[in-house]
Amino acid sequence: MTTRPEQYRFHQGERILPFAPEEYDARLAGLRDLMEVHGVEACVFTSMHNIAYYSGFLYCSFGRPYGLVVTPSQSITISAGIDAGQPWRRGHGDNITYTDWQRDNYWRAILSVTGEGRVIGCEADHLTLLQSEKLNHFLKPKRGVDISRGTMEQRMMKSQAELDLIRHGAGVADVGGFAIREAAREGARELDIAMAGRDAMELEIAKRFPDAEYRDTWVWFQSGINTDGAHNPVTSRKLKRGDILSLNTFPMISGYYTALERTMFVKEVDPASLRMWEINVAAHEYGISLLKPGVSCAEVTAKLNTFFEEHQVLQYRTFGYGHSFGVLSHYYGREAGLELREDIDTVLEPGMVISMEPMLTIPEGQPGAGGYREHDILFITEDGNEDITKYPYGPGFNVVG
Repeated sequence: MTTRPEQYRFHQGERILPFAPEEYDARLAGLRDLMEVHGVEACVFTSMHNIAYYSGFLYCSFGRPYGLVVTPSQSITISAGIDAGQPWRRGHGDNITYTDWQRDNYWRAILSVTGEGRVIGCEADHLTLLQSEKLNHFLKPKRGVDISRGTMEQRMMKSQAELDLIRHGAGVADVGGFAIREAAREGARELDIAMAGRDAMELEIAKRFPDAEYRDTWVWFQSGINTDGAHNPVTSRKLKRGDILSLNTFPMISGYYTALERTMFVKEVDPASLRMWEINVAAHEYGISLLKPGVSCAEVTAKLNTFFEEHQVLQYRTFGYGHSFGVLSHYYGREAGLELREDIDTVLEPGMVISMEPMLTIPEGQPGAGGYREHDILFITEDGNEDITKYPYGPGFNVVG
């Protein structure tokens, strides 16, 4: 029988990356500085967000493990044979394809780069118990170092190239928002309205990024009771006159997530609902004014809590007031060190990107029932912030149908 290899290199086609090679070289240089500080000889990344951040390659797991190994001199993605040459074409650095002729060829491929007995950096927040055991078995590390916090802090500070892409993403989200506003009519289904927004965004992404891969852009369009949760999926519910609506558009561009979220109503707003909506809009505007360098996430949260408490609605707040943007998705990633919550002491700095998204959920049976949410994306600048979301919020524009 033909000898079957454990691994090989399959490099074909022209390389197309989300950013210039120099962008990835700069990110890897920052990572290697971090590795030197912690005495790490090789990093073994397993998460979608860090592999994408340092190489540009966003993997599709489908039950198979993927990786990125970074040493002081090498950066090599580890991918499954099912993907052929795509990981190399869409990645910075080298690529090794592992075969599935025998179990654990993935770890043998990683071992071929790291060698045994090294100080290994890994992501403790992503590495499963099973894969952690395999890492120890195959690599026999001298010591393990959790590198996830340091890499998260690096990802929190955006380069100009990232800011430019995120700005495009916000513009695409706005395009989706206007398409949804046009489609949102009494009697229309949530599903059909969501598809109108998604289709408009995917076409806009293709216009702005003709060489990109297109996947994972989505819409959550919610109505009535379905607005009570921020992440409630789309249904076939038909819109009724007086319904509260929640518009949520999420374009995905090369692993980068952006978002637009708005409260809307069908044709008319009752007085109790209008009051809640206006309170949430006022909190949104107040929150935007608080986002500036030198202020901590906890401080912003405390001031917004006080605002809601003064209006006697704090008990209806359901989650934090905002979060970081970058390489993240509803499937992967989270820069948890930059969220507007009571337990986050991170101080805002120029180069960070964060949302302002207060939400109130009034239970069914009470006046004004439903979920109210406004969401803008802000760049933290030297003297304040820049709001890159342009779709209007509030009752003046968002009573539709």
